[in-house]
Formats: sequence, C-alpha cells, structure tokens
Amino acid sequence: MKAIVLKAPGGVENLVIQDMDKPTIKSGEVLIQVKAISINPVDIKTRNGKGIYGRIKDESPLVLGWDISGTVVESLDDRFQIGNEVFGMVNFPGHGKAYAEYIAAPASQLVIKPKNISHEVAAATTLVALTAWQALVTNAKVHKGQKVLIHAASGGVGHIAVQIAKYLGATVVGTSSAKNRDFVLNLGADGHIDYNDYDWTAHPREFDFVLDTIGGNNIDHSLEVTKEGGDIISIPTGLNEEVTAKAASKGVKGYFILVQSNGDDMKKIASLLEEGILKPHIYKIYSFEHIQKAHLQQETGRTVGKLIITTATKK
Repeated sequence: MKAIVLKAPGGVENLVIQDMDKPTIKSGEVLIQVKAISINPVDIKTRNGKGIYGRIKDESPLVLGWDISGTVVESLDDRFQIGNEVFGMVNFPGHGKAYAEYIAAPASQLVIKPKNISHEVAAATTLVALTAWQALVTNAKVHKGQKVLIHAASGGVGHIAVQIAKYLGATVVGTSSAKNRDFVLNLGADGHIDYNDYDWTAHPREFDFVLDTIGGNNIDHSLEVTKEGGDIISIPTGLNEEVTAKAASKGVKGYFILVQSNGDDMKKIASLLEEGILKPHIYKIYSFEHIQKAHLQQETGRTVGKLIITTATKK
C-alpha cells in the first residue's frame, strides 16, 4: 500500500509517499480501506515537531493523521463486518497512521457511516466534531437558555461548534474576519463579531460559555466577556496555570481539553449528520499525492471549514 511518512519534523518536504505493507489487525480491530482523510491544525503542529510529536516521535515509520472514512476489508470484532462503511478519529492522541491507503483501527473508535453522506463529509466530521462535542456537551454541559461565544467560528472546530451549540438550544455568537461574517451567520449563529475591530473591554460580561480555538491573548479577550460563574475552554493554549489563575480571579472556570477518540460520541455525531443537523463545510479536496499542498493551505490559518484528502493515487 501507499502511505505518507514523516521523515523528520519540519517542512512539508518531509512528507514523503512510500510503499509499505498493509497493517495486520489484532482482536478488537478492523482493517479499513481508506477512502478519505481530513487535515487538522494538530497535523501541522505535529509535523513541525510540536502538537503531539513528543508522544509519537519514536514511532518508525511515522505516519500522521487521525481522521478517516472508508470500507472494512477485514474484521476481528463483532461490531463490524466486511463491506461496512465506517468513519472515526483513530488513536488520538497517539499514533493514528491515517495518511495511508489502509489502516488498522480499534472497532470501539468507529461508527457506521450514514448512507446519506459521502466519505469526504464523514472524514470532515471526526476530530473537529469530537472536539466540539466533548467541549460543549461532555465538559461545559451547554444547555438551552445559555449564551455561547465560539471563537474562529469559520474554522474547522468553530464551524461545527456553532452548529452543536445551536442544537443544544443556546444563543450563539461567532467570531471571524469580516469576510466570513455571512458564512458564520449561515451556520445558524445568532450574532457575529469581527475580531479585527472589536473593543472587548467595552462590552458586558454576557457569555455563559466561551470556546477558544485561537489561544494567545485571545484568552484575555474572552475573560472580558464571560459571566462570573461561566466557563472558558481553550483548545490550543495547553494546560496553562496562568490561564486558570486569570480566569479564577474573575470568577470564571478556565481549563484546557484534549480531544479523545470515542466511539460513543461518534455515534451521536453520526446521528446528527444523518438527520442533517450537522453539515461540515469542505473548503477543498486534494488527492493523496498533494498532501504537501494541503498542509500548506492549512498552515495559512485562512481555511474556512475543512480540508480533505482522497486516497486514490496516480498509477
């Protein structure tokens, strides 16, 4: 099979397609012929030696990627049969090995792909959807009547988080650049903030929950508008004691989460996809051999929604 190997941390030139043996599965796993994968910011960070690189740096060969959709071709678990179309986020935060034509995956982390969505749409709704779900539902327990702020609402996690927050019954405001205002509002957001021209200190502490997918000084902006007793979850900041202390000084609970592979959560996400409640936006689809171009696009920080790779290679 073909796989994309990270030869060393650094630039996109270190992502190289090479021939490898198909994985061998063990009890509780299935072998999937991958049809589509998706690219996330953590892929870029890890390629550069950050992200979760430290967790997997000793793996050889090192194959990035966690989001897949494909067809089961071998099964050693009763949950799935040969021919089943499945999707999920595999082995995160560990060695996912998704940048390949075949992947061995724990059956417990997968779910049947709804018939009314493509493999590309399924792959687009894995890590970002699990992150949003685990932030809003599992941790913050967002509910009807609350007011929620989603930063970077036109990005991968953000655009799914807006939709989930609306599904939960919250009033939702999303931040983005002015050019993506209509996109954010069309997701169902009740309001929009242009992060390039907004005086955070001049506005009341109105939000019950804030999802920060940007990091840096954005946490300070978020604290200005979060109600006392509210929650802020920061995805990129990391477990930062300074952030926690700043939040506590304002009577806010501030914390970091790292998404985890979870088949039960994927079942709920699959249901929302099937019902048309979740609609991921695909910015661009690349072929397998154009993985470097996909990484460069993700690295711009200007991607609206998701980037997808299809695994068919030129013969």
